[in-house]
Amino acid sequence: MQNGNHQVRTQEIRVSSEVGSLKRLLIHSPDRGLGKVVPSKAQDWLFEDIVHLETMRKDEYDYYVKILLYFLDPDKIRGKLAEINADSERNFFKPDHPDYFRSDAVIDIQHLLTEILADEVIRTRLISGICAVERCSFLIQSQLYTYDPVELSKILISGSLPDRTMLFAPLPNFIFTRDIGIVINSHILLNKPAKLARTREAFLAQYIFFYHPLFSKYRDKIIEIPDNEHHFLLPDNEVSNDYSRSTLEGGDVMMVAKNHLLIGCSERTTLYAAQQVIRLLFDKNVVDKVTIVKIPKKRDYMHIDTIFTQVKRNVWVLLGSLGRTGDEARKRDLLHFLAPKDVPDDLRIMQFRKGEEQKPVEIENLEDLLTAISRDDLGCTEPVRFIYSGNNEFPFGAREQWTDSCNLLALKDGVVIGYDRNDKTLEAFRQAGFETVRAVDLLDRFERGEADPETLENTFILLPSAELSRARGGSHCMSLPLLRAEL
Repeated sequence: MQNGNHQVRTQEIRVSSEVGSLKRLLIHSPDRGLGKVVPSKAQDWLFEDIVHLETMRKDEYDYYVKILLYFLDPDKIRGKLAEINADSERNFFKPDHPDYFRSDAVIDIQHLLTEILADEVIRTRLISGICAVERCSFLIQSQLYTYDPVELSKILISGSLPDRTMLFAPLPNFIFTRDIGIVINSHILLNKPAKLARTREAFLAQYIFFYHPLFSKYRDKIIEIPDNEHHFLLPDNEVSNDYSRSTLEGGDVMMVAKNHLLIGCSERTTLYAAQQVIRLLFDKNVVDKVTIVKIPKKRDYMHIDTIFTQVKRNVWVLLGSLGRTGDEARKRDLLHFLAPKDVPDDLRIMQFRKGEEQKPVEIENLEDLLTAISRDDLGCTEPVRFIYSGNNEFPFGAREQWTDSCNLLALKDGVVIGYDRNDKTLEAFRQAGFETVRAVDLLDRFERGEADPETLENTFILLPSAELSRARGGSHCMSLPLLRAEL
């Protein structure tokens, strides 16, 4: 399958940790649909706020892409930054631009969609399926067939025609590629979104993973989560029922070690789905240990990667109120002894091992779980350290967690990228021996030869975030790693 002079080849897919050097990932640069979100529908479309698209794209997200390219595919960008930055109108980072960088390591999902739409059979099926989901008229369906693959991919994602006419709702959450799926060793787990607003995302992702040549060697390793066999008989008001509905999003799944997967049960991922994933992974011998982290069903948290992520083999960032310090505070409250164990706001951690599914082990708190991962699964001999959101100071822990202080993407062991606005958390990182550096300054150092991604250590790269943070997702959410080096 070709696009111009570029040919996408089947490439290795394997992820067995959160901090092995990142080699390939899926992203989605902000599209015109984000500029179409209206206040009255923002909550329904699962977007937290109204953003300024051009600022988000050119002043913030583009720095994310530049950093990713410098680490994963430096030949695409080294020595070219001055030329790119000089042309403010140049949309170098969108797949529809003639100068799009076309990297085999930093891959925009829109680019993959464009390539599969070049196939007439796939194009026909996809248009028909989307129009059925969106309840389009036959006239609109016929009109969609007239667009070339480049424009059609933009329409299917943004929901709007080139003349700005809106056909259906945009997909503002598509920038959070983590949620559409997750690579578990060499298998791909596809999501089942909890909210109707993300149905089209899941549909597009399904076609891309099953039909794009990039994934052709892995089609028999794609895992789809089954529904309850009688799901169609369940009352409509039970769409998020933990014990009967199968919904899961990638932000609730972490591949922390070759043998160990974490699944969060949250407002978006049900216990029923987690149970199905455990059964499938054990049956296929993909992992032999799965830990369920049940977090409060609150919009504040949404997924487990909003309350903790890994920074280094022996370093984690997390929200203290859901960790050991918060647990100790609750225990000092006499009401803790009277409350039932399974109150909705409680955090519980249960670990299941293959062959011993009926004998799960309960883990007392997040720090104990994360310490065991670093020490036992990753073989870390150094002391395990925790960096807390807001430096564990009230009210900054909760404030900064809301703007994704705990949602960091590790580019390599000890080098992460995240938002620049969480001052107290950044102070905690500096106290822990990390350098904090603005993305623009680090890129300048790379261009001048004063720094090198290969030798960079213990660094937090600061991404501009005035608009990005309004979307309620950080750098971890904005990435779907396809390949990491083995630790």
